[in-house]
Amino acid sequence: MRKIEHIGIAVNDLEKSNQLFAKLLGKEHFKTEVVEGEAVETSFFQVGETKVELLQATNDSSAIAKYLTKKSEGVHHIAFDVEDINQEVARLKSEGFEILNEIPKEGADNKLVVFLHPKSTNGVLVELCQEKS
Repeated sequence: MRKIEHIGIAVNDLEKSNQLFAKLLGKEHFKTEVVEGEAVETSFFQVGETKVELLQATNDSSAIAKYLTKKSEGVHHIAFDVEDINQEVARLKSEGFEILNEIPKEGADNKLVVFLHPKSTNGVLVELCQEKS
């Protein structure tokens, strides 16, 4: 793993949260994007080499909507940048980590993504990200 790519934060209201984080970070978000496959709308802030990703559900059955119902707003996941996502999945699987989706899927910000189950990572949802070519 090369760096922390982003920290994902689940929010109820993306517009209000964009205003809050703009004040907090002293800068505006640089993009928003809807990821249909995850039923989520995202907004990104750049903080040094790392991004903060705000996530709002686009329907009540999305993973983010379920998360918000159970736990309310807050840190949802931490994402790590990897050079070869398939190689990293194989390595982590061999180390005993539970992979939620072994086949990388399209994520926000031009990334391929794979998630590790929080049961195998001390309760933290971990996302692996690889830039799409």
